[in-house]
Amino acid sequence: MGTIRLTTGQALVRFLANQWSERDGQTHRLFAGCFGIFGHGNVAGFGQALLQDGKDLELPYYLARNEQGMVHSAVAFARLRDRMSTFACTASIGPGSTNMVTGAALATINRLPVLLLPSDYFANRFPDPVLQQLEDPHSRDTSVNDAFRPVSRYWDRIQRPEQLMSAALTAARVLTDPAETGAVTLCLPQDVQAEAYDWPQEFFVPRVWPVARPVPEPAALARAVECLTAARRPLIVAGGGVKYSLATDALRAFAAATGTPVAETHAGKGSVPWTQPSAVGGIGATGSAAANMLAAEADVVLGVGTRYSDFTTASHSLFADPRVRFVNLNVAAMDTVKLGGVSIVADARAGLEALSTAVGTWKADPDWTDRARRLAGDWRRATDAAYHLDHGPLPAQTAVLGALNDAVGHRDVVINAAGSMPGDLHKLWRASDPKQYHVEYGYSCMGYEIAAGVGAKLADPTREVYVLVGDGSYLMMASELVTAVSERLKLIVVLVDNGGFASIGGLSQSVGSQRFGTSYRHRDAATGELDGDPLPVDLGANAASLGATLIRADSIGEFALALSRAKHNDGVTVVHIRTDPLAPSAPSTAWWDVPVAEVAELDTTRKARTEYEAAVKRQRHYL
Repeated sequence: MGTIRLTTGQALVRFLANQWSERDGQTHRLFAGCFGIFGHGNVAGFGQALLQDGKDLELPYYLARNEQGMVHSAVAFARLRDRMSTFACTASIGPGSTNMVTGAALATINRLPVLLLPSDYFANRFPDPVLQQLEDPHSRDTSVNDAFRPVSRYWDRIQRPEQLMSAALTAARVLTDPAETGAVTLCLPQDVQAEAYDWPQEFFVPRVWPVARPVPEPAALARAVECLTAARRPLIVAGGGVKYSLATDALRAFAAATGTPVAETHAGKGSVPWTQPSAVGGIGATGSAAANMLAAEADVVLGVGTRYSDFTTASHSLFADPRVRFVNLNVAAMDTVKLGGVSIVADARAGLEALSTAVGTWKADPDWTDRARRLAGDWRRATDAAYHLDHGPLPAQTAVLGALNDAVGHRDVVINAAGSMPGDLHKLWRASDPKQYHVEYGYSCMGYEIAAGVGAKLADPTREVYVLVGDGSYLMMASELVTAVSERLKLIVVLVDNGGFASIGGLSQSVGSQRFGTSYRHRDAATGELDGDPLPVDLGANAASLGATLIRADSIGEFALALSRAKHNDGVTVVHIRTDPLAPSAPSTAWWDVPVAEVAELDTTRKARTEYEAAVKRQRHYL
């Protein structure tokens, strides 16, 4: 086929534009586009290549406003596309690139694909040290981009143009491997980006990367069936893998046929619609009373597509039956052996289908199934009470969520990530579609929300996207409002303003630290502490200054009307509502291990330590 002379940047653009993923006979562009912020390092290399070829090759460029934010946008896009498509993200040398490290960690922890292209020092080293270059006295080969190594599933530095070929192919393989996927980082020295090479034309031939559905190994399936069919009180824990593998129908069918209740992690919430008889809600430290009571009594737990984070297991204190056993179905082998589980390394859908056939007519004890339904009904009534909590003068956050839940359509998407809202959402939200509940709780990264709204809307413009963000997260990264405005994306941003860090405030109080350092207040001259008057900060006005349409609401009734108005607006609408951070929330029914000072002068801390020592006794090793 011959060769073609291109710069490394131009070759990379052509390669990315010709990569496809395929599953179940459906193909998808692996890279839907490229987010970027240009500076020295990428403006004359990869940036020039996007200018020259990006549009014609259907690799469109999107200008982000924050490098961390653009990674969040790419991750949210990949999540809504079930990991079949993602974005590349390019940044300039130094701080531009290292701004992406947090986004890389989020992607890898959540097992979501994103390609990062941080610019790097000169490979020829002639002008060293260049502006913003780290000088390591122990190695000339080290740069700030080495910080990406521990948060990337694959990392490489392209020191010669021809190295791109093997690196790019490996990158695409990792991104499309459901067991390996996460952040992939290709560091691009700025001189190499602009250097020309005679590339084999085979490098640019369209490639389709099959996304496999591994089936259970027969012996592993037999061990799992033996364990399951001995159960009288089984419980399913559905994680994100259920949704990414399109296994929701298979899960519902298995649960209905066997009478097994289904509890959900944050990533798995929505796997079973809340109206289904098998649905018992979120599980763990932020879970429902129904799911957590069942978890405490279950004799076998079938974990599907979950990595069993400490929130899911309530820091290894939730599953209380002395003889409880675990069957773990996951495409990632490392997750199948957690909690001493019987391991099934397989695709979630393929595994559930195989289990459904193999267990035959086995069912859970009918009394167990009935109990699960009664507990779920009790929790629905508790949710109703929290959603309609009459609290004033400022409303309760749970009432805001209730009004939002009423307003959101079946196919709409609600995005959140950090603060007190993920806990309330996991406990209370009534998800009717697998993609409706979009809460990033693997990394729980403040600032994810608005940027993720951009990615979600790009992934599926037919869905209404609601961004639910607290004042703390808003202040950390409101910049991508401008990106949404510039791209004429319709987003509804619900800005919940409670004057500080409500989640950490509540946690601080629970561990005896008296909400220290968690409120947005002036420093009091008399006390020397940040406990003076509230700050005169108007976040709504800030949003309006960035190009959003602002609607203010002072009550739940006004908030419901504001949501109705926002649905009919074009572009970005921010609905601003103040809430009371001290208003009661849905009760917590499980523990989370946050160590308390063993020695303290404060009575509140000493009391919290006594409670901690009692709680920690419930922890156990599941071996």
